[in-house]
Amino acid sequence: MSFVCSLLRCAALLLIVAPIAAADTTPRIVIIIDDLGYHVDAGLRAIELPGPVSYAVLPATPNSRVLALLAHQRGKEVLLHLPFESQDRENRDEPGAITLDMSRAAFHEAFASALASVPHAIGVSNHRGSLLTRHPGHMSWLMEEIAAHDGMFFVDSYTTHQSVAMQIAAEQGIAAARRHVFLDNDRSATALENAFAELTERARRDGLAVAIGHPYPETLAFLEARLTELDTERVELVPVSAVVNFVEPDSGSIL
Repeated sequence: MSFVCSLLRCAALLLIVAPIAAADTTPRIVIIIDDLGYHVDAGLRAIELPGPVSYAVLPATPNSRVLALLAHQRGKEVLLHLPFESQDRENRDEPGAITLDMSRAAFHEAFASALASVPHAIGVSNHRGSLLTRHPGHMSWLMEEIAAHDGMFFVDSYTTHQSVAMQIAAEQGIAAARRHVFLDNDRSATALENAFAELTERARRDGLAVAIGHPYPETLAFLEARLTELDTERVELVPVSAVVNFVEPDSGSIL
């Protein structure tokens, strides 16, 4: 009798687990709209995009607070889009910028001030950073700051293949993800379509793909139309928090 009961329990468990497993195989895409904070009209239009699009808000910009608050009210996820020094050093003077010559104390003060200017931020992503993300010491400081806030995670915008940010995040146990596709380096209709196709194809191949776009009129118009057609793409749009620490197939590395 106990053997029969055990078989029945196993069968029941399989019936419960099977639909969940099937659902988990749906390819997932993440879309993050970067650089919100300067232009209120573009920011408002971006926040109205359908589905769980995520938003990276620049700190201490004229509309950072209001746009972060509104995105949160709409049920969208908000990231602090922290300016990191780039290799060409163009953005050293941006509000909230983190630079290579900062001391640990200055880094802490800059991070805290930037975070305070973007309410409801649940994660941090880098704005530019082709110089800073190559430096293990500064990336270690960043992960220490993130670790001080329960549940906070990091998204590497991956502006250089020499970035060590994901490696440092893994070493310090920080939930993290990285960008795979820039949607709008070229804003022509053909280029936007090709970039979106790259995003969905990668998701179907690997299970997940992360894209970054910007609140350009061309990008927003494209996404307003395209995001209503995801059922035909056989992919699911999910918020960025749903995919941190996804392990890439066959690589053993964190995405």
